[in-house]
Amino acid sequence: MKKFVYTINDEVGIHARPAGMLAKTAKEFESTITIEKGDKSAVATKLMAVMGLGVKCGDEVTVICEGTDEEAAAAKIEEFFTANL
Repeated sequence: MKKFVYTINDEVGIHARPAGMLAKTAKEFESTITIEKGDKSAVATKLMAVMGLGVKCGDEVTVICEGTDEEAAAAKIEEFFTANL
């Protein structure tokens, strides 16, 4: 299991466009990628679940990657967050 914590810098938070791009990126991996905010969590490949977390600018999220390609998945998703969120 690989995990990292990220603070959202996008002024709108995780909205439809980046959530869709995140889901598409997450689907490239066999690993399960989960995003947690507070006591809620969502699988990154599920667009509506990710948006349902209600992540706003300044919120801290934990991203957990579990599976055979978790190292690559964690690196790619962290890169995605840095570039887009």
